[in-house]
Amino acid sequence: MTTHTVHPPPAGVIIPAGGSGSRFGHATPKQFLDLAGTPVLVRTCRAFLEVAAIRLVVVAVPAAHREAALALLSLHLDADALARLRVTVGGATRQDSVRAGLRELPADIGLVLVHDAARPLIDRATIERCLEATHRFGAAIAAVPVTDTLKQVDPDGRILRTVDRSGLWQAQTPQGARRNLLERASAEADRTGLVCTDEAALLEAAGIPVQVVEGSERNLKITRPGDLQVAAALLEEALPMRIGHGFDAHRLVTGRKLILGGVTIEYELGLDGHSDADVVAHALTDALLGALGLGDIGRHFPDSDPAYKGIDSLLLLTRVAQLTDERGWRLGNADLTIVCQRPRLAPHLAAMQTNLARACRVEPGAINIKATTTEKMGYTGRGEGISAHAVVLLKESAWK
Repeated sequence: MTTHTVHPPPAGVIIPAGGSGSRFGHATPKQFLDLAGTPVLVRTCRAFLEVAAIRLVVVAVPAAHREAALALLSLHLDADALARLRVTVGGATRQDSVRAGLRELPADIGLVLVHDAARPLIDRATIERCLEATHRFGAAIAAVPVTDTLKQVDPDGRILRTVDRSGLWQAQTPQGARRNLLERASAEADRTGLVCTDEAALLEAAGIPVQVVEGSERNLKITRPGDLQVAAALLEEALPMRIGHGFDAHRLVTGRKLILGGVTIEYELGLDGHSDADVVAHALTDALLGALGLGDIGRHFPDSDPAYKGIDSLLLLTRVAQLTDERGWRLGNADLTIVCQRPRLAPHLAAMQTNLARACRVEPGAINIKATTTEKMGYTGRGEGISAHAVVLLKESAWK
């Protein structure tokens, strides 16, 4: 007898991101806060965009934050990821936001996962378990067994009884359902006025069985400031690191613009070179290539190639930063020193920092730039040239 494999329908993900920063005492919503160099919302979206079975991710945010969310995601995600992502306006409740997300999903998407924006440490294995169980059983949630002793307490803080924890599980997300079942449960809740805190409760209320799959203790929900610190520690532990050093120097000549860190500086001399001779961008580019073990800037962008004649060195840095991402690494931080007797560079360092951070797709705080002189000693001290040193720390991507 011939057996036929039933392939799952295309899957979509809805990420309700309506949380505020109130418990953090922070004006910024918690999903926009930085977590180990990358915003929480970006990490959450990235985790699902790394799963090939997921066709589309829809982020539902308050209307007031839609443009900020779009800008944030556009800054940190590449074009392929952005093509599988939509940002829509959510509602006053989680159910309203999920409903708004459902409207954004193409009609052929048959499996839907819903995931908290503030659970950025969700792993691929949990996502795939939840997807498989949703396809097989119709509805599923990730959860972990309760391991601590539970106490029921009265309003005055006195213990009433110890709760038997056997059979108790702590719900997480993602929570998934076949699309028709989720839409049916949502319509039933609208009819009865029921408001639920998660999709599993919504499905249960409609009489739809929900299968539990094993989640992860790492899949914590960031609710309070301490949670952000715990999440950062979990991300950093056991991640391999690489260090790279870059150096570049160019001669100062007449008839050239002085460009450092992408900033054009008014000065009677400029740096001579095949490109725009931006020693700061070149040193950082070389440091990244060094950490990757991929040679130097001359190997990738030779001065014998007319294509690079006069090119903006920030473009070269951007390409190497993309290569870093493709190799599964991310820039942890960079420290640069510019050696220059004249002109004075201090007023321009902040703009350089912004330019380099944008090219590397990191927060400006990950880039440190210093300027110093050699007390008129050597070629830099005599004003014959400018040099730059860069040291970078690369960390393996958490979503490699």
